[in-house]
Amino acid sequence: MTRNLLVALITLCGILAVQSCSNSSTGAASGLGNGQVVGVSSSATKWSVIDPMGMSYVRSGNLHVGQSDQDLNNSLTNRTKAISISGFYMDNTEITNSEYRQFVYWVRDSIALTYLNAFTPSETGEEYLDWTYPIDWTNGSEDAAALSDLFYQGDDQFGNNKELDTRKLNYKWEWYDWKEAAKANKNKNSTASRSDFIKRNEIAIYPDTLCWIADFSYSHNEPMARAYFSHPAFDEYPVVGVSWDQANAFCSWRTELWNDHAQMMGGQKISAFRLPFEYEWEYAARGGLDGAQFPWGGPYLRNSKGCLLANFKPGRGNYPEDGGMYTVPVASYNPNEFNLYDMAGNVAEWTSSAFFENANSFIHDVNPDIRFDAEDDDPITLRRKVIRGGSWKDIGYYLRTGVRHWEYQDTSKSYIGFRCTLSFLGRSMSDFN
Repeated sequence: MTRNLLVALITLCGILAVQSCSNSSTGAASGLGNGQVVGVSSSATKWSVIDPMGMSYVRSGNLHVGQSDQDLNNSLTNRTKAISISGFYMDNTEITNSEYRQFVYWVRDSIALTYLNAFTPSETGEEYLDWTYPIDWTNGSEDAAALSDLFYQGDDQFGNNKELDTRKLNYKWEWYDWKEAAKANKNKNSTASRSDFIKRNEIAIYPDTLCWIADFSYSHNEPMARAYFSHPAFDEYPVVGVSWDQANAFCSWRTELWNDHAQMMGGQKISAFRLPFEYEWEYAARGGLDGAQFPWGGPYLRNSKGCLLANFKPGRGNYPEDGGMYTVPVASYNPNEFNLYDMAGNVAEWTSSAFFENANSFIHDVNPDIRFDAEDDDPITLRRKVIRGGSWKDIGYYLRTGVRHWEYQDTSKSYIGFRCTLSFLGRSMSDFN
């Protein structure tokens, strides 16, 4: 059973022999190789380095992590450790309202097309959503009548406005639990099948706009709750009110979006967009400056002219001093040496890693990753996920590259956003130049 499981894992990475035989230019079984070992490509498409829009390549490297002697309370809890990180791509900025809104609209339209039974057959006979179908949302149209269930009805309507019921914007996705599959593969007595490791999730993906009010008592933030995600004035501001689960859903959708387009255009598929693991994020934040307190080096939060270098809570709470009361548009400050913006301040960012105070005592020193997709019946401590970077409402201490903090994975805050990463396939970008 375990050998069959191993075959299933290999198959998931790519169809090896069968596909290659069918891609042979001679039509003969390419496994013969004319009596010689000549190798067989796993794909008909020759692999070349990709250039994801809005992302920067971060080369492989090493860093030293853990609290410094300046933080006596934590320096003994989270001890220092040397970490090596593989190369990857990372979003230049935090995901913006505009970018996340594309996800929301995609989910909205996919549900609408399903309601309208707008499908198109494929060459294999399967049916797919017909994205060329022009949905008519106009009041009184036939489509609008069929889609009325997607809008607030009756007493839930406010001011006779036609408003989308955001509670119905649910996204379904699948992911593979590689760690559990590896454990089962080592167990000779395991009776697990591949389906045991395919996880299926469904989640409402509309941001929690009320977080602007819920996060702060006795504070007038209703204008932000009403407008921050929906108004064009905030298009290029970082999305907030998104939980760790919603951020993972966005990564899954982004992968689906890329791979569907690649399949249609004959391009190259990718493995998966994802949230960065904790020390991958820290390595990127340092920008190649090992030991640096801040993404720009440090040790100060101001430049030589006295200008603040990030969006945070200066002094005792002079929020407007850095140019913004709350968040500010992404890329409002200079990038670090990896061309990454806002790795300190603006909004704190989700990572994929689970939070443990003494994590450095047991993590591996190569791409350390502690991950739990905690269920409702799991201990609450497993629901803690690491956030990094500090935010617009935090004091300067939380902007330091080495400072760790956490939040529960099912919570949404007005000061937490995220950005995506993508593992680089190969040794180095220089191999493809």
